[in-house]
Amino acid sequence: MAADSCVFHRTLTRSRSGPNKLSWSGSWSRSGSRSPSSAVGCRELLLVVDVRRYSRDQGSAVYFPQAVLSGDDLYDITLTEGHCRLQVTLDPGLNRLVERHVLRPGATLSNAAFTPALSAQLPGCLGASGDRDSYRLVSVEVRDEAAGEEDDTGRTHVDWDSLPWFGSSGQTGGTPPGGTPPAGPLVPLRASRTVFLPLWNNVDHSGEMWRSAPPTEEDEDEEEEGGRRPTVTVSELRDAFLSGRRGVAKGTVHRQLIVRIINKSHLMYYGRSDQTCQCPYKAVLQVSDRTGSVCVVLWNSMCVNWYRCLKPGDIIRLRRYRVKQHYQAHNDDIEISVNSRNPAAQVSLLPESSISPECVPPAPIYTFYSSGELLDRPHGNICDVIGLLTFSGRSERIRSKDGRWAELLEYRWLRLEDGSCDQPIMVKLFSTSQPETHLKLHPLSVVVCTHLKLVRPADGTRGCSYLTNTTYTQVYCTGLGHHSQMSYRKLRPVQHFLQWLKRQDDGQVLSRALIGGFFIYPPPPVSLEMYMKERRGEVGFLRGAELQRDLERLCYRERRTFCIQATVTMVTYSRIGEEDHCLFWMDRSSSLSPSSSSTSSSPRPSTSSPRSSLPSPIPSSPHSSRPPLSPSPLSPTSPSSAISQTLSSRKSNKRRKLLLSETPKKRLPRVMFHPEQNNQTVILFQASMEFLENTEEDSDEDEDTSSFTTAPLPPAFPPVAMETLPSWYSHIHREEQALALAMGGRLTCGRFDSAHRDYYTLRLRALSDGVLLDTIFLPHYSSSSTDPHSNTWPSILSHGAFSSHTPPPAPADLIATAAQLTNQRLVCVLEACHLGGARTELILSRAFQLTD
Repeated sequence: MAADSCVFHRTLTRSRSGPNKLSWSGSWSRSGSRSPSSAVGCRELLLVVDVRRYSRDQGSAVYFPQAVLSGDDLYDITLTEGHCRLQVTLDPGLNRLVERHVLRPGATLSNAAFTPALSAQLPGCLGASGDRDSYRLVSVEVRDEAAGEEDDTGRTHVDWDSLPWFGSSGQTGGTPPGGTPPAGPLVPLRASRTVFLPLWNNVDHSGEMWRSAPPTEEDEDEEEEGGRRPTVTVSELRDAFLSGRRGVAKGTVHRQLIVRIINKSHLMYYGRSDQTCQCPYKAVLQVSDRTGSVCVVLWNSMCVNWYRCLKPGDIIRLRRYRVKQHYQAHNDDIEISVNSRNPAAQVSLLPESSISPECVPPAPIYTFYSSGELLDRPHGNICDVIGLLTFSGRSERIRSKDGRWAELLEYRWLRLEDGSCDQPIMVKLFSTSQPETHLKLHPLSVVVCTHLKLVRPADGTRGCSYLTNTTYTQVYCTGLGHHSQMSYRKLRPVQHFLQWLKRQDDGQVLSRALIGGFFIYPPPPVSLEMYMKERRGEVGFLRGAELQRDLERLCYRERRTFCIQATVTMVTYSRIGEEDHCLFWMDRSSSLSPSSSSTSSSPRPSTSSPRSSLPSPIPSSPHSSRPPLSPSPLSPTSPSSAISQTLSSRKSNKRRKLLLSETPKKRLPRVMFHPEQNNQTVILFQASMEFLENTEEDSDEDEDTSSFTTAPLPPAFPPVAMETLPSWYSHIHREEQALALAMGGRLTCGRFDSAHRDYYTLRLRALSDGVLLDTIFLPHYSSSSTDPHSNTWPSILSHGAFSSHTPPPAPADLIATAAQLTNQRLVCVLEACHLGGARTELILSRAFQLTD
């Protein structure tokens, strides 16, 4: 390829051309600071192939002399112009673009400005050119998604990994690409690290360096007759260390230890910006032999080589290790340190058949509890569970502690059913260093979670307890062949669950299988007094401007709860895709917008033609069920409903008549018939068969359409995000759904069948400073059965849902009674989650009336 045809060659050679290099001193970066005068600009469109994160070290500040390193993270970006790839470092002032999921893989960039900089990784870094130069991205514009889609239509199917690296010929950076890239994996440019961090948490492994198969090594041992035998036991090591024997307490232990892995922790990252460690990871294995148990700690590159290769139940042999005082225990316990140097430990994975029968370590012990048995277990109880997954929530993140730069922890909610009682097993599952497994956690999978901790509410409410992670939590699910490899498949509780699973009907399970959407659990209190008591009186009310500021600080998929005092000035009822027509009420006295000043708070009733009946009360989520397959009956608009004017213009009426003439008289059912329902137990039968072998399932899913007559001039509200409303699980599109709801994914309108097509929007006016906030309100479903209440606005807002004991009011009737909210002072509990880019979800979960 000619040099002139390479965008990177034409652009980056100007940074070395002395007096002829282009000055970008007048360009502004997204961080608000001017780009360095030495930067060179690229006016061509560039595509982001990959974004990689790592923590800075002591030397990283050298590479950013003009930047303020306020956080620990640095990002290397892989770019392409279609012919080659270039790895550059993002200026720390632009980190916010990644943290808000604006600059992401697949994004299109324009007006990018680069400056040359030395690499920390020398030599052998794929991103550095032949003379050891690399580049820093100091200014950029991220194009809108719509524009990017138009520009990328011709290159969506390109294999970016097959493109050569810029300057990979081994000559100077001005040489066009096309040579053979240097050997070795990609490494960070501005820190002496050998591994990248995952983008969204510090727990999972990331990158091609993490081995999935054990390292090959020559077996130096001669097998004894009858199999291998250990030359030292756990109890002997413990006694020797505690008695102070020098060979164990001070030096390297060469004697062969054979143990079985009982529990395996998640990966623990301990890298800090004030320390230099190339691979700052550790993982803890709880192991045992016939004489006792002990913790084995894998350090640094031993995690990279062995973490993914080992699982509970495996038998390993250790040599050349150190025995140390247990870092979390008292003086009477030890741990075994396994490192890659000083000394270089030797680890081997052994088949059980190679061990002498009298030396085989005991198998792991599992403690399975059914959903019924969990009701009576105490808070903090450690247990294992197995169940059929019927709800898989979207991935979100929360701060590990207070503070702007605290670590973000990734989690999701799961609902498991096992048939032992009506109460499902709710699991708040954080990352377990099993990213491949977490992507398989979709409904109709058989899921086993081990070493979970029971969390019971302080008031002792039985129905709102849930399970969550411990250090040693592991997850196994259908689709990866886990169950057939694990010893728990033979246990009586597991066999009892499989018997129940075989009796289940695919169609019945599909009717309540949901994925994604806003979800809150346990449900918040239903009174201000109870809420204040739960918060220990420290509600922390924010002013409207303070709330807006905190919303801007949220990172991608970060979830936080806020409280403000406000009044309701507008209520809107809408449906997905039909937001231009809605039912709404507005408090005219508090309206400030010219467009809404003409809308009366008590308009005359609708006189439009009969509309399709609004959907039946939407059950609680994730305890929802599919709507019936038969068409819903028609019902006219209530003449007593004081809803906003619904008369359309002549043009709108003409268009509506045309649409009606083209629409069949008989409405299509909301949910199309599923082919897999002909064979009622295929999916669940195959899921259970993985305990014998690994199988694949398949089914089909269609979408529904419906419409209704609405107001012609609705208020200007942003439509609800597709990630906010749960979707019906589609077995045939299960992989695509799982990816869309994982970190970095995104749902698009109409791609999957939404379980809830309608929603309410409430406009709040902060009492403190008058700031207006638009919040989504979802009373159709809740995380549990609600107490009986009157289904008036005050009771609906305080419970966050309609009463589960009486039919809910029709949306038109509910909008008609919204005048009850006029001038009512409310304590509003808001759930915020940043969904990427400029999209921030703000949900009104509770609103309590303030009384004088």
